[in-house]
Amino acid sequence: MIRFLLRILSFIMLVLAIVAGTTDAIESVASSDVVTTGFGSLWADIGPKSLAVVKQAITAHIGSDALQLADKGILQQPAFAVFLSMALLLWIAGYKRRSPAGRFAA
Repeated sequence: MIRFLLRILSFIMLVLAIVAGTTDAIESVASSDVVTTGFGSLWADIGPKSLAVVKQAITAHIGSDALQLADKGILQQPAFAVFLSMALLLWIAGYKRRSPAGRFAA
């Protein structure tokens, strides 16, 4: 059941990555320049309160150095890249290895 949930979440992240990448591509063609939307700015546009809560939780539980690392490492990256990497990590976590002996082995 958990693997199924991880695969569904991976699919949702993949769809979000495609939507974010398509939006960036359309904006880039329209402006004749490379335009990428940062994950932090996208999150701030969609849910500014949740972003503030997460930043406060990181500062309270881990420290301000971790907040600076998260800000530079994740929030300033392009949104499509963050969603794509989360989709990959969730897919890896939900992946079921095939039996080396085959389907019909005892």
